[in-house]
Formats: sequence, structure tokens, C-alpha cells
Amino acid sequence: MTVPATLSLYVHIPWCIRKCPYCDFNSHAQRDESLPENEYIDALIRDLTFEMNRINSPRGLHSIFIGGGTPSLFSAAAIHRLLQQIDQQMPISSSTEITLEANPGTFEQQKFAGFRAAGVNRLSLGIQSFHDTQLKALGRVHNAENAIQAATSAIKLFDRVNLDLMHGLPEQQTQQALKDLQQAIDLGPEHLSWYQLTLEPNTEFHARPPLLPVDEALWEIQEQGQELLSLAGFQQYEISAYARQGAVSQHNMNYWTFGDYIGIGAGAHGKVSHRDSGRLRIERHQKQRQPKGYLQALNPTQQREWVDEDELAFEFMLNALRLYHGVPAGLFSERTGLSLDRIHKPLALARAKGLLVDNPDRLEPTPQGRLFLNDLLELFL
Repeated sequence: MTVPATLSLYVHIPWCIRKCPYCDFNSHAQRDESLPENEYIDALIRDLTFEMNRINSPRGLHSIFIGGGTPSLFSAAAIHRLLQQIDQQMPISSSTEITLEANPGTFEQQKFAGFRAAGVNRLSLGIQSFHDTQLKALGRVHNAENAIQAATSAIKLFDRVNLDLMHGLPEQQTQQALKDLQQAIDLGPEHLSWYQLTLEPNTEFHARPPLLPVDEALWEIQEQGQELLSLAGFQQYEISAYARQGAVSQHNMNYWTFGDYIGIGAGAHGKVSHRDSGRLRIERHQKQRQPKGYLQALNPTQQREWVDEDELAFEFMLNALRLYHGVPAGLFSERTGLSLDRIHKPLALARAKGLLVDNPDRLEPTPQGRLFLNDLLELFL
């Protein structure tokens, strides 16, 4: 029973050119031509220093993910400075995966080479669709041509590229969704995030829902799309993540295997394990959401709390069972500090219902368990 040896870092940059109607992330429309890059980088490093002072043992830096918002609105020089400052507190090795989220707009494309030179080795492009009509319905600021150009450019420059693609879009036909997916595959990325549009609370789409495909069409898109991906050599390893051999997202795998991560930036969340008198305890933290308040705060942490043991089992399973093949059973005790006996009854019930593989050495959903994941997870509440 040991504290996880590695640690990831999530960096949130909250500004976008404009807020998309489906987005429920902590993002804020850019109101001025210039962003407070230097001030925000200063605040991020101040934030990181606070968090590092709370870690009482050396930890290797597993991955960095710079998300948003639209981080590619920042200059390459700002990203370079950020990574240099991080390296001084959490040494970055040649094996550290460093991902930056970017939009396919022309303005962002012009910075790609600079981001690569700054140390970013994985780019995640928010494509969403290759159809102009769908992009307009989603409120995106790029068009289909921008998307193809950006993906082509990124794949030439970066070691790893993820294309973010949505289906089940307003008034989308099955063949349109599959054509989108085939276009993404043809561009040659090693990783695809392919997921269904959902109407999240506190979004414009939730308040004024668009006309979405019916359930039968959504099921058809999912089935035929997964077949396309499989034929193209993509393996599904998580609910909405597909990768070629050896190209899984290391940062997201750390989340799903209940690893530790520091969150810095406006509205960022984190989870860190601590050894307290020989006992493993897990602490969550959350930062102030509003960029202005975050910039002005000497200590931007809005909330910090210890996770109750009664919540740990569910939180672990909520993450681990997103993985297509689950996790080794021993990881439960390693990452929570709890005995597997603590969840003996729900495990037995899940296996009896055919939702969990009948193997004491693994916590792995069956095909039925993946299909009815919410039902499976409810057993651990």
C-alpha cells in the first residue's frame, strides 16, 4: 500500500474567443484584444508553489496537460516561459507527456511550430466536425478547411496528435457523422476522442435545446463508427478514447487509474495522496473560478478538503470503470488505502448481474457493464 509514485499537472487557461453553446467548462470569452499573459503565468507559478509546498515527498512528473478555454490563444513565448518555470519546481524529463489544447483557427495554426519548440510534444485539436453547417450550429470559430489544414500541420510537427470529434450533432444524419469520423481517420492521427454531444446544465444548448438525432440514429452512429475505428487500427481503451498501438493519453490514463494530479489555474481541480501517520489520505483542491479573482489572489485556492473514506470506493470505480479493460484489482488498495474487502458485496452483486468480469484479479466491466455503466457504478454508491 504505497502512495502513487508519479504526479500529473493540469494547467487551466480559461479564455476563449467566444463561449460555445454546448460548453460547460470554466471558460470565458476574450473581451480585449490582448490577454494578461505575463500576469497569468505569474499567478500559475505562484499557485504551483503553494501546491508543491504541500507535497512532503519527491514525486516524478508523469504528464502535463494545458487545457481550457483555448490555451492556444496564448503566445508560444508564454507557453515556453510556463514550462520553464514548471521545470524548476517539478523537473520535466524527456518522457514527460506535455499536451496543449488548441483550436484549428488560422490564428492558432500560425503558432504551432512555436508551441513545439517551447516543449509541447502532444497537441489536442478541438475539431468537433468537418462540416461547416455543423460547426456553425456548434458556435465554433473555425471552418472545415481550417480543421483539415490544422490537423495536417499538427501531425507533421508533433510527436502525438489527438483530434477531438463529436457526433449526435444538431440535425446530423448518420452518414454525415460517419463521414466526419472517416475524414479524421484519413488525416492520420494516432489518437481520437470521439464522443456524443450531451446537453449539459448551465449551457445555452440546455436552456434552448437544438434538434438532436433520435436514439436509434445515435446507436447506429456508435456501432458503425466503432467498426470504422477498429478497421483503421484504433483500439477503444476508454468510453470515448481511441488510440493506435502505444498512443494512449498518459495524462488521462493517470486520471482513470486514480493517480494524483495538481490543478493550477482559474477553476482547476486537483487530487493528491498524502501519507498521514502511516495512513493514506486523499485531498482535493479547487481554485477560484473567475480569472480576475484568480489573478488578484495571493493564494487562489477556493476549497481544500479530505476525501471521506466512504466516498473513495465510488470515486475510484467511477474513474477505473471508464477504461475498456478496467484495472488490476490490487490497484484499488494501492490508490485508496482501503481493503478490497470493503467493496466485497457490491463486487459480488456486479458479477452476479453480469456487469463485471468474473475474475478476482481484475476490476473490469463486461460488454453489458460498459453498455449499462451507470447501473454498474450505482452499486458502489
